[in-house]
Parts: sequence; C-alpha cells; structure tokens
Amino acid sequence: MKTRLVFALISTLLLGAAGCSSASPSPSADTASAPAEQKAEQNLLEKVKAEGKLVIGTEGTYPPFTFHDSSGKLTGFDVEVVSEIARRIGVEPVFQETQWDALFAGLDAKRFDVIANQVGIRPDRLKTYDFSKPYTVSTAVLVTHKDNNTVTSFSDIKGLKAAQTLTSNLTDIARENGAEIVAVEGFNQAIGLLVSKRVDVTINDGLSFLDYQKQKPDTPIKVVAKHPDSAKNGFMFRKGSKELVDAFNKALDDMMQDGTYLKISEKWFGADVSK
Repeated sequence: MKTRLVFALISTLLLGAAGCSSASPSPSADTASAPAEQKAEQNLLEKVKAEGKLVIGTEGTYPPFTFHDSSGKLTGFDVEVVSEIARRIGVEPVFQETQWDALFAGLDAKRFDVIANQVGIRPDRLKTYDFSKPYTVSTAVLVTHKDNNTVTSFSDIKGLKAAQTLTSNLTDIARENGAEIVAVEGFNQAIGLLVSKRVDVTINDGLSFLDYQKQKPDTPIKVVAKHPDSAKNGFMFRKGSKELVDAFNKALDDMMQDGTYLKISEKWFGADVSK
C-alpha cells in the first residue's frame, strides 16, 4: 500500500514538472533568428556597406545616360553620377545591364539594389517603389523622319505607329494621344525603325535626342513638338530602402554643393540638367 502511494506521488510530481515545462517553451531556432533576418531586410544600406558593393541595374543602351563607348566601356551621365554616389557611400559600383522592360522585375527580384536609368518619378511608381530626390529634369519630344510633312503636334499621332519601350512614361504620352505602340528595347532601336520608316514617330527624351543628333548629325530625323510637361527622374529602389535612399540624397546634395554634379552635367550636356 505504501509502495503504491509512493509511486502515485512520484507520478503526480512528474506530471506537474512536465506541465510547467510545456507552459514556458524555450525559443525555437526560427524564432531566435527572426529579428536578425528582419533587420537585414529592413536596412539595405547596412547590407550594401557590409558587402562593399552597390549593385546597379541599368540598360547600357541609352546614350548619353548609360551606354558603351567605342572601346566597349560602360559610360554615360547616369553611370558617372551613380558611381560618384557609390564612392561617397564608401562602396564599389557594380553594374548589371538588362533591357529597360526587365529593370523593374530585376529590382523586385533583388538582382540589384537600385536602378540608374532616368526613371521618371510618377505617382503610380511611388506606391510601389522608393525614389531618390530628382537628379535630372527632362522634356519629352515628338520625333519624326525628316520626310514627314503631316505630323506637327502630339494630337496628329492618332492611329500612327510609335516606337516605344513598353513601361516608359514616354509611352504613356503616345497611348494618351492614340498612337499604335510598336515595342522596342531602347532609344537606338526606336530611331532605327524611324529611319527605315517602319514606324511613323517616337516620343523620347529631349536630352537623348540632342546627344544622338550631336553624335550622328546626318541621321534623317527631326523634332516636331515638345511636350508641355517636364519629367523629374530619380534613382529607384525597392520599398523599405529608406536608409539607402537617405544616403543617396545626402551624396547628391553634397555633389551639387561642391560642384561635382555640375561638372558631370556640363560634360555631357553643356548645362545643368537638374532643373
């Protein structure tokens, strides 16, 4: 009888201990690691500095902003500005080139940390992405073949073929005016189609047109109209990149104050293109 009583008491104590243990479980490995992972996701600037490099998405086919010179080297206004920003942050700029229409998907997939490719700052994009302060202001121009005698304004392009990159804000202007969109990979392809008269028009960046005309003055194209609204362009990041955006903005402010930005701007355009 005493033996059974002792066994009963021992069993009760063991059950009580087990109950206390299950009431206060020790943190799992997943739970313990969550804060560290969350912190890494939240602070892209720390990640960039820890890796010592800033991965930059760009076209490489959009002169004078991002293109390859005669030696094959990636160069251009955007390339120089973002490289200087990376230097001031204290990291190496590493460029990944892809077509314009793949840049946004590449940023979403974390293939790069920022896009440097004259991305227009628009309300719809601001809902999904973070932007730096504007670093260029540009005006859209309507370009036709030199033989054109009928298109003189944006309203004249209704039903005409317009060579455009599909996700560009310039393409929105073509759509709003009723043009039939012919998809291209970049500025050079659009001009090629226009010269061969496979399309009727292209709406493109005025600064790009001036640079192209300077490089190839005999190309049979002309500007017939300028859009009344100017576009502000910025460096684009994934949402939640505040620390890196702040670092970019500080670098841009410093570059504008110490004359570095103006020097780069005048080299490519002969003027300050930030206003």
